[in-house]
Amino acid sequence: MTGQAESSLTVAAEVTESALLGGRVCLRQPAKGYRAGMDAALLAAAIEARPGERMIEAGCGAGAVLMQVAARRPDVQLTGLERDAAAAALARENAGLNGAEARTTIVNGDVARGFRALGLPPFDWAISNPPFFDDPAALRAPAEGKLGAWMADDGLTAWAGFLLKAVREGGRIVIIHRADRLADILSLLSPKAGSFAIRPIQPYADQPAKRVLVQAIKTGKAPLRLLPPLILHDRAGAKHSQQAEAILRGEADLSF
Repeated sequence: MTGQAESSLTVAAEVTESALLGGRVCLRQPAKGYRAGMDAALLAAAIEARPGERMIEAGCGAGAVLMQVAARRPDVQLTGLERDAAAAALARENAGLNGAEARTTIVNGDVARGFRALGLPPFDWAISNPPFFDDPAALRAPAEGKLGAWMADDGLTAWAGFLLKAVREGGRIVIIHRADRLADILSLLSPKAGSFAIRPIQPYADQPAKRVLVQAIKTGKAPLRLLPPLILHDRAGAKHSQQAEAILRGEADLSF
């Protein structure tokens, strides 16, 4: 038994099952370390892929976004790229658990090597929730299991470059990221993409956005659109706002 196999078995033995989209998705993910949550749900809700279209997610982890897209968008062909072998194994397992195995491909690979290294034709959609930090000094003592998900070894530049290469002309790129990196995202994508649509994600109506969802169209020329924000919480005592709760339950989309 190889060390990699032992590592995968160890991780697989320490997983929990979560019900997403009101029970439509069963997700197995590590009990400790990085666990998919609100960002994955919002990214999946923003994908308006049509039957027969092909979508790739860069850094798919255990498949939280892929499986929610699969539940929301029947007959879309899904590919996930993940460099962590244990996470990729969980993503394949989750595809089977959710009846999406026939239309889901999980590839072990690294964004830093570029899209061309995969030997795949360009996709209709290229999406990602990139690691939020690319400066080790900006992140203090993360748990070991979260480091790979939070720290982009090759910076946001590598992720933007991968997404631009991964999508066909006229295809769509969708990213969820920190709001304070919006200028960087636009700058990195704008040489080859346009028609930007930006949706701020605010914790409360009276607080600044902490996240942004950005959609770009490769070779798009339309003016930038700043969309109404999604407000995640209100002050009435409910855990989520009505709109956010509807998205989490799979009863509403977050279209551009």
